[in-house]
Amino acid sequence: MKAEAVFIHGKNKVKVDVVELPDIGPDEILMRVVSSSMCLSTYKAMSLGPEHKRVPDDVAENPVMTGHEFAGVVEQVGHDLSDDYRPGQNIAIQPAMGLPSGYSPGYSYPYYGGDATYTIIPKIAIDKGCVLPYEGTYFANASLAEPMSCIIGAFNASYHTEQFVYEHQMGIRENGKLALLGCGGAMGIGAIDYALNGPYKPRTIVAVDVNQERLDRLRSLFPPEEAQARGVQLVYLNPTGIDARKELQDVVENKGFDDVMVFAAHQGLIELADSLLGKDGCLNFFAGPTDRSFSANLNFYNVHYESTHIAGTSGGSRSDMQESLDLSEKGKMNPSLMVTHIGGLDAVPGALSGLPSFAGGKILAYPHVKMALTAIEDFASMVNDDPRYGHLAKICSQHDNLWNEEAERYLLEAFVRA
Repeated sequence: MKAEAVFIHGKNKVKVDVVELPDIGPDEILMRVVSSSMCLSTYKAMSLGPEHKRVPDDVAENPVMTGHEFAGVVEQVGHDLSDDYRPGQNIAIQPAMGLPSGYSPGYSYPYYGGDATYTIIPKIAIDKGCVLPYEGTYFANASLAEPMSCIIGAFNASYHTEQFVYEHQMGIRENGKLALLGCGGAMGIGAIDYALNGPYKPRTIVAVDVNQERLDRLRSLFPPEEAQARGVQLVYLNPTGIDARKELQDVVENKGFDDVMVFAAHQGLIELADSLLGKDGCLNFFAGPTDRSFSANLNFYNVHYESTHIAGTSGGSRSDMQESLDLSEKGKMNPSLMVTHIGGLDAVPGALSGLPSFAGGKILAYPHVKMALTAIEDFASMVNDDPRYGHLAKICSQHDNLWNEEAERYLLEAFVRA
């Protein structure tokens, strides 16, 4: 059957193509993609092309589908899998297959990626447990379970120690002090959501970003007063023009933070994070740099005498993603807080190319939808050009101007791609 998808053809070469998908094998699944959220990692793959470790060397001759944060519906099941999956079943994809090559959907395969109307899930992904049944009906949160799994994985990978006890205590410190640096973007939103509503329950959370507009949005999504009512001190700080280290240390009475996470690949930010660590503090470098020689200075006196240490992760595990699905299905966490822009398949190449300078949150693409990339806050202003936007604006206004399941259902019905 024919499918339309976004393909990487080489370094900085990405476009929508129509392809003829091969028949699925007995141990493969044909998936109808419903939603796919965009990640900066895909931009890195596009900008580096074959120089990226997950992109094949022959990508110019054999282009690869983009998109690794996606969810949809089983369209067809290979006969060897008929006892495990069924047509019409909702599923979410865990892209981290743990292969030595690092290959994964959205980077490495000609027919396996989320920015597509239809995609073929190969045997290796099924064998690795990367197809997660999804009982919900809101596909955006199923797609966003992947970036949320990266956040959950980072929280789980942070660790603490006890002198002469040679076992790591995994996870951020419960009832501890947490600083999130450069967290004004989508992943920072997810991190605050998980910090407040996940299992670890830090006592103090400080969110730091140089973009005041982003900080103001964080404050509107997570008011400090609501956090305080739940026993959490939530502080927002713009370090521009101030002694950021002093201001941050003042929040914790100069005792240092138990956990500091860095969401931007910036040398000064990492060095600030290192200076904030208290005894046995863990610095988690969450951001993924493109420069293979990227480095920063660390205080090794504190490594020796204060047991400070560093961790970092890329992606999340199947259990991390399942936790995100469970929390969102139960209404304890809302990954859609990250979303600021919506678009169809044709909007993906342009949005992807401009991602480094993009000032919004998460971009959510619907492959079967015809829509230019549009900010949720701009729906109302477009009603004179197209009344459908007015209806979307009305729905979102009833949900605190956030993307939501009702809006998704209307979009899929009213903006069908011909």
